[in-house]
Amino acid sequence: MQDHWDVVIIGGAVSGASTAWWLKGMQPDLSVLVVEMDPSYARSATALSAASIRSQFSNPVNVNISRFGIDFVKNFARYLGPEGGVPDLGLRETGYLFLTRSETGAALLEELAAMQRGLGADTHVLSPADIQKRYPWMNVDDLAAGSFGYRDEGSFDNMGLVTGFRSAARARGAVFVKDRAIGLERVDDRVVAVQLEEGGGIGAGAVVSAAGTRSAQVCGWAGLSLPVEPRKRTVFIVDAPEARHPDAPLIIDPSGIYMRPENNQWLTATVPADDGPCDAEDFEPNAHEFEDEIWEKLYNRAEGFGAAKVTRLWAGHYDYNTLDQNAVIGRWPGIQNFYIAAGFSGHGLQQSPAVGRGLAELITTGRYQTLDLSDLGVERVLEGRPFLEQAIV
Repeated sequence: MQDHWDVVIIGGAVSGASTAWWLKGMQPDLSVLVVEMDPSYARSATALSAASIRSQFSNPVNVNISRFGIDFVKNFARYLGPEGGVPDLGLRETGYLFLTRSETGAALLEELAAMQRGLGADTHVLSPADIQKRYPWMNVDDLAAGSFGYRDEGSFDNMGLVTGFRSAARARGAVFVKDRAIGLERVDDRVVAVQLEEGGGIGAGAVVSAAGTRSAQVCGWAGLSLPVEPRKRTVFIVDAPEARHPDAPLIIDPSGIYMRPENNQWLTATVPADDGPCDAEDFEPNAHEFEDEIWEKLYNRAEGFGAAKVTRLWAGHYDYNTLDQNAVIGRWPGIQNFYIAAGFSGHGLQQSPAVGRGLAELITTGRYQTLDLSDLGVERVLEGRPFLEQAIV
């Protein structure tokens, strides 16, 4: 392996692989190395996510990121070509349904839906009667309204996305290596080398940290502080024979759970009552959450959950931005060649097409060329200025 690369990307899951693909498309002569410690992605947020996409965000930049993301997912083979090796991502446009119990919440949904429609989404606010007419099995007695995306929202093949990006990036000449980054060498306002566990020190013209829950550690090697930590999320697959509602959307319930149909069963999860940072190596599912925090809420929202059995469960990690639960994207101020894509707080998969493109534009041209992501820049972190996203799931 050569001892110097134009760009070294730490983290080869969906954000890192997307960045590599876009870089090689924009500037084919760049030498790009992607360092990934687990090419199986067994514990990556990419693999362990609920694999969904939506336009219903409260910040226009996040809506625009997802508007590009849904076009990319729908036209995956056209974007990547045969080199991606994945002909289709199997998008299921079942929609998202955000529910609220208050009139204040209903007014906010109306305001956000108007903004989202202005950016090309198809979000509309439904009354409780509208919701029950569309989904007669749903209990709406405690609801004031719900916002629903009639198109461009649903679930898709998460591993197909990352596999396609990686294959297509390799076809363009990016090199993926199995190794673990263990340090950075910084000289004044530049990161000049990345230290690998097996490969030793390698020089870098630019460094991108797309390391997920390890992002704060990577930044720390350069003397930088990033408010990102691992937060555990346990996902349950539930069989409820009397609750076969394959037409159901992904429901964001005001009780704190989300739920959606999954292969004639249900996928569901919640933010745990004791939510906080977890050990980066702790992937033991919190099985008690279903009985303690989820089952009664499922039962109250939809018919047929009197008999429900967990058939499968797993735990994944959010790279959770404690400042504002929004991604941190861009070049680190004061360092000429260090870039970050982290803190997605559960939205990294759907945001990866736009994020990879944006980083590649910054690296190759010094500025965003298509979609301005500067609202998500590092500056707000350094200033302690939250850029809050109200529609966090």
